Amino acid sequence: MDHKGGFGARLAAAVADRGPLCVGIDPHPGLLDAWGMPDDAGGLERFALTAVDALAARIAVLKPQSAFFERHGSRGIAVLERVLSRAREAGALVLLDVKRGDIGSTMTAYAQAYLDDAAPLAADAVTLSPYLGTGALAPAVELAERTGRGIFVLALTSNPEGAVVQRAQTRGGPRDGCSVAQQVVDTVAAANSGASPQGHVGIVAGATVETTGLDLGALNGPVLAPGVGAQGAAVTDLPRLFGPAVRSVLPATARDVLRHGPDQAALADAALRVRDQAALVIR
Repeated sequence: MDHKGGFGARLAAAVADRGPLCVGIDPHPGLLDAWGMPDDAGGLERFALTAVDALAARIAVLKPQSAFFERHGSRGIAVLERVLSRAREAGALVLLDVKRGDIGSTMTAYAQAYLDDAAPLAADAVTLSPYLGTGALAPAVELAERTGRGIFVLALTSNPEGAVVQRAQTRGGPRDGCSVAQQVVDTVAAANSGASPQGHVGIVAGATVETTGLDLGALNGPVLAPGVGAQGAAVTDLPRLFGPAVRSVLPATARDVLRHGPDQAALADAALRVRDQAALVIR
């Protein structure tokens, strides 16, 4: 992997070149069936590589959901390795959606699995969960910086259950009484301090949830905003949700594009329509 520039710089360059969009590769059983493919490792491979071949040369970021590959065991993981390699060969950045989070040596092992140059599953970036403490993510933050990769930390997710934890108030620290989500943002901002054009640590904030009260002014990193399309959010909602921080937002969609498969031209056209809409509101 070429380490020229950190992930923040590489992401900014990819978005400038290809537009602001992340497309998920989510081969869940319903989509496999809709594409006329069996729910087995063979169907998984046909689905995933069809999507990669349609999108990876055109879209800035592809986001495979690891769980849908893991459910097929070792053959599914082998398919995921091919997805990562093929997407990168076509010029896309790959954000592997794994949502890992742990402590100590286990967090270090997760970081090595996805962010080390020698790892078979190395991606350009991964999603991480901070709910064993944001400080516990340090091994991944540090390894990603060394290898020119990135991480996206869950802050405000779109599932209703998340609010119980993410909007709970913290005690102590520089913002006593702020939400857990804000504490995540502040920790990410500290990691990105001084980086240009932006740091290598981003957050995940759903495009279907209100971000009112979340201060993103010092974030200096990307905001992954899933939920565009089938989950009910529109790209036109992004300026209202994120205000001035909208310039750092990377909207993400999956089913709204994938439902057009397996025709590769239809997949590409659907993705480019969303990308072009997003480019009009993210300036």
